[in-house]
Amino acid sequence: MSDRHPLPGFVTAHSHAFQRAMRGRAEGNDFWAWRDSMLGVAEQLTAEGVRSAYEDTYREMRAAGYTAVGEFHYVGLPEARAARDAASAAGIELVLLLSAYARGGLERFRQPSVSAYLKQVEELLGAGARVGLAPHSVRACPPDWLEAIGRYAEREGLVLHVHADEQPKEIEECLAEHGVRPVELLARTGCLGPRTTIVHGTHAQEGELALLAEFGSRICVCPLTEANLGDGFLPVARVLDHEIPLCIGSDSNVRLDPLEELRELEGIARRQELRRNVISVPDLLAIGSSEGARAIGLDDWPGIEADLRHASLAGVAAGEVDAALVFGCGADALVA
Repeated sequence: MSDRHPLPGFVTAHSHAFQRAMRGRAEGNDFWAWRDSMLGVAEQLTAEGVRSAYEDTYREMRAAGYTAVGEFHYVGLPEARAARDAASAAGIELVLLLSAYARGGLERFRQPSVSAYLKQVEELLGAGARVGLAPHSVRACPPDWLEAIGRYAEREGLVLHVHADEQPKEIEECLAEHGVRPVELLARTGCLGPRTTIVHGTHAQEGELALLAEFGSRICVCPLTEANLGDGFLPVARVLDHEIPLCIGSDSNVRLDPLEELRELEGIARRQELRRNVISVPDLLAIGSSEGARAIGLDDWPGIEADLRHASLAGVAAGEVDAALVFGCGADALVA
């Protein structure tokens, strides 16, 4: 009998690898105070630093069972090339979700025009990189940028990722400026579709969930980061009722463990619904793997194995290994 249990590799469909440098920091009383600290870290990044630090982070991901990553990248074009080199060195499949940033944030995040942003996308594609479009948020991209990016994504068949409904303040600002909520604005500007992934969706209302379902879009939930930042809870059962596909992201990479991400997702659902087994174990594993691969446009990615000799799996019946992994193991039970 084999002492290894094969699994599809896990996929983090949403990562900001540079934020791994903030692990363990406790400053800031809310998301916005944390964001100020994060901007300070981003300001200091260099291409050389990205090449080194991202390789370390990607190696951590690989050891934790992630074999593919969607890097939501907004710290510059030379740094994007460095991230690609880092992923290659670490042996992890990478899709660069290149961020469009018209306003706010830091100057290094921003492109002078949406056409300049699309030229960056084309330059990376021309160099052989796998690239997705990523308008950072409705806060960072005005409607004309969103419209241009939505058209380009549709024409070129590229995935589109965008932060939405993570924070109440973001929603209030969108309502004040545009008279609609973030997902409604994305629908209005042509950014929703079957290749679209909304990152977080924490405070999405019923009408927004209906729009995501109508357009066949998905949600990338990042439970450990959302817990760390005090974002709130995704309305998991309502998302499932609308049959909106889910995937997971390690986001700020405060902790790299796909099993813990999935366990937290199901734990949120159980506490909201006051019952167990809201998401089945096979569906949870698919959320952690194949759904993430679809979100970032990958058809193939490496598999992994669970070590059946690990203490956490001692005495577990063969038919219960998957459930034991999700509900009783950490990433150290996985073999990349």
